[in-house]
Amino acid sequence: MTEFHLIDPTLENYYRGIILFGDNTATYKFSLGKSLLELATRQDDLISLEELAEPFSANLVDHLAHSPKQITRSSNGKVLDACNQYQQREISKDQLISSTVKLGFVNVIDAFHKVNGEDIEKRFYIDERKTNKGIRLTDELHKLVIDREGIDLSPEIESRWRLVETAWDLKLSSSIIAVGLDPKLETLIVNQNNQRKDVTSSRNALNGYQRGKCFFCYDYISIRQNDPNVAHVDHFFPYVLKRSGITSETINGIWNLVLACPTCNGAGEKGAKVPNINLVERLNRRNEYLIDSNHPLKETIILQTGKTKEIRSKFIDRVFAKAQTTLIHHWYPETKGDPTF
Repeated sequence: MTEFHLIDPTLENYYRGIILFGDNTATYKFSLGKSLLELATRQDDLISLEELAEPFSANLVDHLAHSPKQITRSSNGKVLDACNQYQQREISKDQLISSTVKLGFVNVIDAFHKVNGEDIEKRFYIDERKTNKGIRLTDELHKLVIDREGIDLSPEIESRWRLVETAWDLKLSSSIIAVGLDPKLETLIVNQNNQRKDVTSSRNALNGYQRGKCFFCYDYISIRQNDPNVAHVDHFFPYVLKRSGITSETINGIWNLVLACPTCNGAGEKGAKVPNINLVERLNRRNEYLIDSNHPLKETIILQTGKTKEIRSKFIDRVFAKAQTTLIHHWYPETKGDPTF
């Protein structure tokens, strides 16, 4: 697996690793990931394929309604055909469930725990299709959902799903992909042929890569709007630098956007100071996590900062040097949690 989960090997980060860094030739893994979280509160840990098929197919039907491209092949898989038929009222829900049981889990149940070709150390279910015609949820999955961070995983999966299907829908090449930010709505957007496409919440898209913690102080943050410690989308290098012409074109770039707790984002002195050098190194690491995860954010960061890790690091170093010349002073946040990225 990647360095991502090794720094802070919690159940949340194993699950995030599956969603953020697993290979995707179809979106079945996202649907299964959401379905498992929905089923984890059940008392019976044995989930029949029929029971699993209901949320699994419902998730696919929901996404097909706005994004017909849910697989990299030129033609849909048979389970997606069944979802489309159900959406068009050509088959009943019972027929959809039956088709999903027969066709939907051929590969995804075996592949779910694989990242970079190998199984991760933690398992969130045991495959019992041959013995009990279903899967058995593990204690790890139950603990994951009970734990406070587990609440935010479903919207993180949804956001990752939207990013992947957007790239497939628009057939964007690495030379033209540019995911931007609507700062008022805190939404990631894509512009194609002068038409705007809203992709997903910037909070949801970035939260997993920061492991649900403030970029600056490591305090826990939430992506739920009504939470008192709701994450703020913040510019790492202050937006005030745009007035000086520094990074004027990319100040709102994904590479420069982080999630901060209300305290760090509201720190009055922060806006006029440069984050210290340790935070610059942390930004580099965070950006490399995004690049290790195939979706339009990867291509956008490469487009904005460089094609290789070395070039990207030098780009941020140059911005840091210019920012110091302009703003002079540095900002050192108070650390409130264990370093986790």
